[in-house]
Amino acid sequence: MLKIIRNLRYSLVSKLIASVGIILLLIITTWAYFSIKYQRNRLHQEMVTETERLGNTIKLGTHYAMMLNSRDDINQIIMNIGRQKMLDNIRIYNKQGEIKFSNHPDEVDRSTNIKSEACDICHRSEPPLVDISLEKRTRIFNSTQGYRLLGVISPIYNEPGCSTGDCHFHAPDKKVLGALDVVVSLRQTDEEIFFLEKGIIGLAAVAFLVTSAFIMIFVLRFVNRPIRRLIKGTRAISNGDYTGSVEVDQYDEVGQLAVAINQMSRQIGEKQAEVNQQRNRYQSLFETVPCIITVQDKSYKLVGYNRQFADKFDPRPGDYCFYAYKGRDTKCPNCPVEKTFKDGKSHYSEEVGVGKDGQPTYWLVRTSAIRNEAGEIVAAMEMNLDITPRKKLEQELARSERKYHDIFNNIRNPIFVLDADNLQIIDCNDSISSVYGFARKELVGRSFCDFFPAGEQQRYVHKLKTASVINQVKQIRKDGVPIFVDIWTSPSEYSGKAVLLVTTSDITERLETEQQLIQASKMATLGEMATGVAHELNQPLAVIKTASSFFMKKVNRREKIRDDILGTMAEEIDSHVDRATRIINHMRQFGRKSEQKLEPVDLNGILKKSFEIFSQQLKVRGIEVTWQLDENLPEVMADAGRLEQVFINLLINARDAIEDKWESQPHKKGSKKITLKSCCRGSQSVVEVEDTGVGVAREIAEKIFEPFFTTKEVGRGTGLGLSISYRIVQDFGGSIRVASRPGQGARFVLTFPAVKV
Repeated sequence: MLKIIRNLRYSLVSKLIASVGIILLLIITTWAYFSIKYQRNRLHQEMVTETERLGNTIKLGTHYAMMLNSRDDINQIIMNIGRQKMLDNIRIYNKQGEIKFSNHPDEVDRSTNIKSEACDICHRSEPPLVDISLEKRTRIFNSTQGYRLLGVISPIYNEPGCSTGDCHFHAPDKKVLGALDVVVSLRQTDEEIFFLEKGIIGLAAVAFLVTSAFIMIFVLRFVNRPIRRLIKGTRAISNGDYTGSVEVDQYDEVGQLAVAINQMSRQIGEKQAEVNQQRNRYQSLFETVPCIITVQDKSYKLVGYNRQFADKFDPRPGDYCFYAYKGRDTKCPNCPVEKTFKDGKSHYSEEVGVGKDGQPTYWLVRTSAIRNEAGEIVAAMEMNLDITPRKKLEQELARSERKYHDIFNNIRNPIFVLDADNLQIIDCNDSISSVYGFARKELVGRSFCDFFPAGEQQRYVHKLKTASVINQVKQIRKDGVPIFVDIWTSPSEYSGKAVLLVTTSDITERLETEQQLIQASKMATLGEMATGVAHELNQPLAVIKTASSFFMKKVNRREKIRDDILGTMAEEIDSHVDRATRIINHMRQFGRKSEQKLEPVDLNGILKKSFEIFSQQLKVRGIEVTWQLDENLPEVMADAGRLEQVFINLLINARDAIEDKWESQPHKKGSKKITLKSCCRGSQSVVEVEDTGVGVAREIAEKIFEPFFTTKEVGRGTGLGLSISYRIVQDFGGSIRVASRPGQGARFVLTFPAVKV
């Protein structure tokens, strides 16, 4: 019973039905009350009005008889009227309160108390009232049988006909002669009122019950049942079931609420799925993130940690962080978690401990405060990155750096670390002192360009930044002695800065040796050219000999020489002396040791100058020379003397190849031929030397530029000519190659980068 009462107490439907029922009951009760009151008042007023009207009728009916003082007629009228069912009494009182006429004969001439209820209306004051309202003249009282009676007393006024007529005796000063008292029974009226009251009350009860039943059915059908479904649906949502839906077949506010709850359920389900997914993702991230994560309370106890920490340190529930990490019994002296609890900020540190495998473990620590809803710090999260491999690498790197630093310092070639922008020396090895004469501390901070001769420093700035190899560069030692080096450059990084690693190799001794070999090759070439030079000198000497014999003959005969003959012969002698001088000077210059100096030179001019020495011997051997020169050939950077040696070596080889081929077999005119050609190909100047000799076999084509390799007979060649020529061409940034078909001659192609104008 108490449970039912409790359920009704906390039931919205019960409250709604009770409140609506009470309001409805009050409304219907109020309506019934006022309706009954109204009907009572209306019937009472109707009875009063009817009784008043009846009294007026009686007065009018008895008026004539009263004027004639015909008492029998008056009695008869009253008796006839008094027979009506609703009339109880009809009385006519005189001024003394005597009943003079009545429908009950036994009451006639009975005296009543003038202050009785009927007369008291007028006689309650002295003098008696004359004009009284109907309401005051009306009275209700109970009969001896128990039903109510309504009495209306009406004054009978003195009329002029009553006071002046000869037959009447009323004095004119009397205004009221008596009173007519009409008493009607209210039994039927009360029965009607009672019936009306029962009807109104019954109607109110029926209206209340029907309306209450309808409201209850409506509330139960359209409110209680949907609300129960809504409660069931919301409880399912609160229990985490977002798959169901509230089925309410209504389109009113409750139906809209059900739709809203279903939509809310779907949205909550979607959001919950997202939250679950994110929670699972974050939980997975927390567990699988490649770093150590722990959560510690203010007493430094571990309240949470991820798998990485468990695998690394093997903690136990309730462990303190300092014990789990380092096996300590007290807090670490410089604890970042402690700092976070004090100021709420993140702190960093680098820690070292021992893992569960007993090996040293290094990690970087970063802490973060965890706050509650009130903003108070309740815990601290510690994220640790295991840097043990990095530490081991750092240690290995340190050992490696020491090792490679030792190697760096012990490399025989000087190595420089230059700033990539300004070529300033950042570091260098110890080998620089033996090559350049400087101590290491003297060079750090200086420009590498200081090693170059004045006037050439700016030219090498661009080369150092762009070229990977620079050959035969002249530099100056600390003592002012020039040296020649090869330079290799490589971009790199040093302490996070872009640098150039520059390695130099002192080639001064090698160049001197090469110069000696070149000089020896020149001497050998001069020996090869001796016959040709003899032929070249024989012609001017023969002319001089002839002229001197002619002069001696004339002198011995004491004959006079004509002036024109003397002048002509003197000019011939002078020109041939100049020719012999040029040949000798050319040979002297060729045989002189050349300096390592590059300058713009004309390839066509050097080729012609080289040919001058051989022109006569080639002519004697019947070798034809064809020229195909490009007069607009760009200049190249080279040493004229060394380049002339290259061309002379090629002409000697061409001569010998032609001689070897055609020496033992007949030939036609033009078979022995050398073609000298120059042209421009893009940004390069090209010289070709082609002959019609024996050619170069394919199997030895790649060996002919090797030192001391020769195909000539013993005593006819040293094997240095082409190898030296190959080296000289490379020093000038060019290339040399051979194209040949055995038995059809050889063609040597020399390519040089042209000087940009």
